[in-house]
Amino acid sequence: MTIIFALMLEYFLGDPPNRWHPVAWFGRWASFCERLCFDQSRVVGALAWCITIAMPLFILGLLYNIFGWLFAIAALWLSIGWKSLFQHVQSVLNAKAVKEAREALAFIVSRDVQGMKREDTRRAALESLAENASDAVVAPLFWFVLLGPLGAAFYRMVNTLDAMWGYRNDRYQYFGWFAAKADDVMNYIPARLTAWLMLKAGQSVPWSTLKAQATTHASPNAGYPEVALAYAANIKLGGNVKRDGKVDNRPWYGAEDARDLDAIAAFEALQVVKTTLIWASLIALGVSIVF
Repeated sequence: MTIIFALMLEYFLGDPPNRWHPVAWFGRWASFCERLCFDQSRVVGALAWCITIAMPLFILGLLYNIFGWLFAIAALWLSIGWKSLFQHVQSVLNAKAVKEAREALAFIVSRDVQGMKREDTRRAALESLAENASDAVVAPLFWFVLLGPLGAAFYRMVNTLDAMWGYRNDRYQYFGWFAAKADDVMNYIPARLTAWLMLKAGQSVPWSTLKAQATTHASPNAGYPEVALAYAANIKLGGNVKRDGKVDNRPWYGAEDARDLDAIAAFEALQVVKTTLIWASLIALGVSIVF
């Protein structure tokens, strides 16, 4: 019942305003810990990661002991980002003009959006949707089923620290190394589970075909749902992107004869992800009932 109630809250309410969202509170705490501990060292980064997570996790454990299933519902609900994810992506896909699409896209990706064509904005939005289908929905459900509400909350903290510190730039190359690796470990199974479900929800290809392309992605996990969505919806994803004025050379994902990414193809890709997440929710619900 916890999963049902949490998903209902997510469907009807979505995320609370940012200033009231516990993830935002955790982000401010993480920023404080970074200022306090920062050093160009992997060891210091790992210690800062442990300190940043330990205190909130201890507090959440106390709340769980006090409030029980009410806390469990809230923890899962606030660990999931289903509604907001689709709202942001649909704002890009539903934009009437390319300028409007670029402005909406700038809220969800770190790429240079200026100069993007309409198809480029759709592709970037769907790649973000594919990756975050795993990060924001499947992974929290997976860790909730495996470790309970504290598992879902722990995952969300790990994912948040990766988003804050897990960059390969001059500042975070060493300090953020542990945060990035921890997130890689936590998302290893959810990313592949998401990809498998996408292939079931749309057109399918052998796993070896998907893996061959997914392993060319810069991320050890994000490539799996992105490639899976490309094949499942018969569209082209990937390709070169520009960040901070520099071109990031990336391969194309999907079948060689995949269709153009027009509005209809984008809508069908959106439906594949929706079906994937519904199936993931039903599987999580079934497993939690059985065990």
